Amino acid sequence: MDDVMVVSIIRHALTTILLVAGPMLGSGLLVGLLVSVFQATTQIQEQTLSFIPKIIVIFLMLAICGPWILRTLLDFTSEIFLYLEQIHRW
Repeated sequence: MDDVMVVSIIRHALTTILLVAGPMLGSGLLVGLLVSVFQATTQIQEQTLSFIPKIIVIFLMLAICGPWILRTLLDFTSEIFLYLEQIHRW
């Protein structure tokens, strides 16, 4: 196993991590922005007002995207196992 293979595996792993975490992070960011705008316009400075909606939306996105996330992670894992099997044969 040379450096190029290791970098390729790491790049694929990081891409998969960003792809899987993206929907939850993006929705949390969007809800946080909307709540911040709401707090700025109404001048309500309650900390739980920004925390609770983000948690609810992130859990909803996890429930909605759960099957896709699982399929993506299983595909990545099977690719890694196949890759390790090919290396072992050499």
